[in-house]
Formats: sequence, C-alpha cells, structure tokens
Amino acid sequence: MSRFIVRRLFSMIGVLFAISVLTFLLFNALPNPALRLAGRFASAAQIAHINHQWGFDQPVYIRYLTIMKLVFTGKVISYDQQVNVDHQLLQYLPVTASLAIGAGIIWLSMGILFGVLSAWRAGKWLDRGLTVLALIGVSMPVFFLGALMSYYLGDKWGILPAGGYVKLQDDPAQWFVHMLMPWFALSVLFIGVYSRVLRSTILDTVNDDYVRTARAKGLTERQTMTRHVLRNSLIPIVTLFGLDFAAVIGGGAILTESVFNLHGIGQYAAQSVEALDIPPVLVITLFGAFVVVILGAVTDILYAYLDPRIRL
Repeated sequence: MSRFIVRRLFSMIGVLFAISVLTFLLFNALPNPALRLAGRFASAAQIAHINHQWGFDQPVYIRYLTIMKLVFTGKVISYDQQVNVDHQLLQYLPVTASLAIGAGIIWLSMGILFGVLSAWRAGKWLDRGLTVLALIGVSMPVFFLGALMSYYLGDKWGILPAGGYVKLQDDPAQWFVHMLMPWFALSVLFIGVYSRVLRSTILDTVNDDYVRTARAKGLTERQTMTRHVLRNSLIPIVTLFGLDFAAVIGGGAILTESVFNLHGIGQYAAQSVEALDIPPVLVITLFGAFVVVILGAVTDILYAYLDPRIRL
C-alpha cells in the first residue's frame, strides 16, 4: 500500500506541474498581457511596472517561474478591484466549503440509500418510483430548481430564507437555515446519478463468484451485502464523489452561488470573467485544478484501500 501511495503522489506532482505549465501557456498567449492587466487607460510607467513584475520582459522560462512565484506566494493583485486575490479567495472559501460539505453529505448519503433500495427492490414499484425521481433530478437544471425553491419556499411561503449567507461563527442556526436550499438544489443532480450508478453496480456484483462463495459459507444475506457486495459496489461512488466534491470546491457551483446570492469562489470567478479581470481568473483556475488533482489522488488511495487489486 505504501508503494502505491508513493507512486500516486509522484504522479500527482507531475500532473500539477503539467497543469501549471498549460495554464501559464494559455495566460502567456494573451496579446499584450501587460496592457490587459493594467487596463486601457494605464500609463506607460504602469505598463512598464507590470512587465517587470510579471516577467513579461524576460525569457519564457523566467516568466513562468516569476508568475508561479507570484501565484504561490500570494502576491497577485486584482487590477480591476486593486485587492489581493489570495485574500479574496480566503474570504470566499468558507462559503464554498460550507456549500460543498453540506451538499456532499446529502448527495452521498441519499444517493447510497436510494441506490441500495433500488437494487434491493429491482423491478418492483419502489425501484420504478426511485428511477423516475432520479431521472427528474438528473434532468432538472440547478438554476431552474434553485429559482423555484427560492421563489416558493423563500419569497412566497417564507419557509426558508431566499438567499444570502450567514457566517457559521456568527450564528450557527441561521447558517444552517440559510444553507438548506442551496444544499438541496445542488444535491439533486448528484443524488440521481449516484443512485443509478450504485444500483447498476450492486446488481452486477450480486452475481459474482465471490458473492456466491460467501453465501455458500453460511453468511447471512445482510452480512453478504454489507461485507462483500456493498463494499465493492462503493468503489465507483468513491471515485465520483472525490471528483465532484473537488469540482464544487474549485468553483463548480457557480450557478448555485449565483441563484442564492452566495459570495463564494464560483461567483467570484464569474464576476472576474465578466469584468475581464485576468489575475483572479488565473489564480482561481490554478486553485480549482489543483484541488481536483489533489482530491483525485486522495480518492485513488481510498480506492486502493477498498480494492487491494488496484495496488498492483
């Protein structure tokens, strides 16, 4: 297991380096990047300062090292808002983390529950009903479902707050209440996908030889399902969850944050793109990609723990 972890960490470092180079090349391909960073009305002195600060007047390899140093030392400044981008990310990260963790718990637990129930009652009315609900959830756009929930549960009936964010340390109860609608709006799609994947995997695993052997040894149906069938069937779910959770943390919940007025990383990225503010886009792109790769490596290690064959 330790050898597998070391190999996976080395491959992760290689992927992170490749991502940083690719992101730099895309950023470097911008025509006259100093002028785009400084704005159309920048003076010649400002443009010269940016050229020197970002290494645009240096060879390409020096430019790469200079830009990566600025990014990873937290010295990137947004020229549109004149604020430190890392400070902004740290300000918005708790919002996105609250959204991702709460929604992740909901979609993982409900997806596993619905998948197990569908497989347990395959072909029966319960399975058909859950299949219909899963298809509806997968087909429901987040912005549409979020708008409906915000209007009916928030504005019209007043059951839950229609939007906004309350810090957890300020008022835990209000934090929880304000996050309920965003959590469920973001979770519906994933619940449908996870339940269908788990149902299919369980039905395939039930007929494997090692499951029949477990039954022949005298294990009860419950022991067979929990120790053998469910453990092996959860492997694709672990993979999906690692990638989806990382994508949400990296700013993948832009629509959810916009609908419910949550000032998270996704909304910050959308505002930066709209304002053509390049430094935040660069940092958020690298941040999102690094989160996906790192959590992907953690997922692979957990994957190998669940299935020892992966270690080979």
